[in-house]
Amino acid sequence: MIAKFSPYTLDFKFEAGTSRGSLSQKNNFFISLQHPENPDCKGIGEINVLKGLSIDDREDLVSQIAYLLQKFERQELHKNDLQLFPAIRFALETAQKDLANGGKRLIYATNFERGEQKIPINGLVWMGKKEFMLTQIHQKIEAGYTCIKMKVGAINFKEELDLLRVIRKNFSEKEIILRVDANGAFLENEALEKLKRLSELALHSIEQPIATKQYEKMAELCEKSPVPIALDEELIGIWAYEDKKRLLEQLKPAYIILKPALLGGFEASEEWIEIAEKQGIGWWVTSALESNIGLNAIAQWTSHLAYQGHQGLGTGQLYTNNIGSPLFIEKGFLGYDVRQKWQEISF
Repeated sequence: MIAKFSPYTLDFKFEAGTSRGSLSQKNNFFISLQHPENPDCKGIGEINVLKGLSIDDREDLVSQIAYLLQKFERQELHKNDLQLFPAIRFALETAQKDLANGGKRLIYATNFERGEQKIPINGLVWMGKKEFMLTQIHQKIEAGYTCIKMKVGAINFKEELDLLRVIRKNFSEKEIILRVDANGAFLENEALEKLKRLSELALHSIEQPIATKQYEKMAELCEKSPVPIALDEELIGIWAYEDKKRLLEQLKPAYIILKPALLGGFEASEEWIEIAEKQGIGWWVTSALESNIGLNAIAQWTSHLAYQGHQGLGTGQLYTNNIGSPLFIEKGFLGYDVRQKWQEISF
């Protein structure tokens, strides 16, 4: 097996604001796997690392990618080698499935990949000045989205409430589903009061209201919050099945959010789903600023699952230089146009 990797810088169409700062570029890596006797067939995966969030966000990442791929080539790579590198594990898992299916960016054979099914997705409203966020809200609704997700925690909380009221003033909760994502931005002593204010707007859920590893406080919020809480960052870095089970038993969230690049791939994410479903906890899947390579893999995996409701798979339109693909978004759905070809990637 021959394993190669190549960096790729994605350029945002605008300053994408989160509670951890604004992004104008995103540095990812692509990996390719191929058999020496068939060099034209390549399985491709994406190493997607989020600064300040991914546990494989480290200064020696490039040398670690090279080292781990060399071990893979020698068939000496074990799962334990990848515990600290969930993004690399996700990329390898994707590339292996792609190669096994003929190197056609086919990860899971489903109705989605055959162009027979579209996945309902939420329209994401990025942080920024109030006017910019309001413009995004109007654009998403005009584009046909019936589920809107808004980042909160960066501007004045009253202004964020005002923006959400704009939606609720014109659309009931049956017409527009509203989700918010705090990315851990609320302070521990103010979170419950903010959740009570948000509950007046008939929200579907809030992701990660406070920072991670505040287990007692998060358990209290999950119990008392009038807005259902979804855990996101809280899941990162937990590998053992029993540790995953213990976390969900302690915190008892309403939902968990699955980001394969941050959790170590599809197999690791499916463990979370199994545990959550046994405990009556809901879930959905979200991409994490991947290019179309990673987004395609996640979308096909999502289609492969017995998912319900809107998924967070709308980030493919963020970039000016995304990888050309059959993926498209139409009226709040992610689809796959089998007539379109994939852009080639050089290594």
